[in-house]
Amino acid sequence: MPNRSMDFLSKNFEYILDALPDGVFISDVSGVTLRVNRMYEQLTGLKQEQVQGKQVRALVENGVFDKILNPEIVRTGKPATHVQQLQNGKKLVLSGFPVFDDSGALRLVVTFVRDITMITRLNDQMEEQRHLIEQFHEQMAYIAQERSKTLTPIFESEVMQGVVSMLQTVAPTDASVLLLGETGVGKDVFARLTHAHSSRKDKIFLKVDCGGISETLTESEMFGYMPGAFTGASSKGKAGYFELADGGTVFLDEIGELPLSMQTRLLRVLQDGEIMRVGGSRPSKVDVRIIAATNKNLAECVETGTFRRDLFYRLNVATVTIPALRERPDDVRPLVEHFLRYYATKYSKSMAVMEVAMGILSRYQWPGNVRELQNMIHGLVITHKGTLVSPRDLPASVSEGLARERCYTDDILTGGRSLKNIMADIERDFLQQALEVHGSVQKVADLFQVDRSTIFRKVQKK
Repeated sequence: MPNRSMDFLSKNFEYILDALPDGVFISDVSGVTLRVNRMYEQLTGLKQEQVQGKQVRALVENGVFDKILNPEIVRTGKPATHVQQLQNGKKLVLSGFPVFDDSGALRLVVTFVRDITMITRLNDQMEEQRHLIEQFHEQMAYIAQERSKTLTPIFESEVMQGVVSMLQTVAPTDASVLLLGETGVGKDVFARLTHAHSSRKDKIFLKVDCGGISETLTESEMFGYMPGAFTGASSKGKAGYFELADGGTVFLDEIGELPLSMQTRLLRVLQDGEIMRVGGSRPSKVDVRIIAATNKNLAECVETGTFRRDLFYRLNVATVTIPALRERPDDVRPLVEHFLRYYATKYSKSMAVMEVAMGILSRYQWPGNVRELQNMIHGLVITHKGTLVSPRDLPASVSEGLARERCYTDDILTGGRSLKNIMADIERDFLQQALEVHGSVQKVADLFQVDRSTIFRKVQKK
């Protein structure tokens, strides 16, 4: 009976192989192909007559496929697994097993074959999705960081009201905006204000410091690059600033520092809404609004050949000049109070500026503009030990600058007021500031060792 069963199986061996769901490749110990089943033919596109009787090494040499298991299994007598790639790009996973006879001698190598092309594609797609998710998280983190920054300029002057009104008029459009002004006037604040009043306010606002990027990296940072585009490039490639900000606003700070080669590529973004990654062969569409800023005279740069004329015209659609702080002294007080409040809260302090000191600050020329003022207040809050900032507490640069001008004492030195009245004004200003800081007449009286009645009398005295 067993012999009859074996005979039956032998006669139907080929039908059994063809019924298996995996491809089967059978070879002998010398590497000669003996048999493949129907599923193998379907998976590989190779017919029985193309491989039967062929040496597996010869099939590799002829480029039919790139990997074989037979030699390794014959040498080790152990199962093995490899991934094989065919000429058509299809990927297969090979699982090979040795077949021994009753005496323990190796007779055959049977390799089972499965198609993993789809799995490989899915893995690639998942990796691409992970990469996109990482970029999305980076964008959201950047948006959160930018939204935490001040969007409302601090001012009281009429000239700044005109600037803000102009930007609020232009903001709802998609027109390019060019912000002009000296270093430190706060061009980035006004760029954020423009974005906040635009239809893109819920999208990313990406600030790019054109003068802070290495010239060798500017192209790849701004426009991105394809996988392996240059030595050291990521194997996954990288999106540039314009791709990251797609749908939002790109703020190009200090655009006058942008190399001419990059100016040409930026012009393409403005004209056609297209970018080309480094190493790429096809352009990609991007939808970004450009806000540019510079402390240079771009018209002069055009004449000297350091800035493209056509790019200048493209940017010069809505041009707004931010005046220097010395041209708007009315803004000094609200700026001082804003930064003092911010840094005092940050460092858990209670501070105020005496009126006479505020007058000095208002008359100072501020060559570093708002940035200089902010840094000065920051330093005062950190280093000052008292609660009131007097003229003697101001930096030497401020006091010396005003001393040279002598303008801050003109109203006193010209006469017309007694020393008694002048000192009474100073006392009143001092006590008023102290009351604002401490919020209690009794506390001020205790701190400065004076009667409550004296405080009331001096504060109310005109």
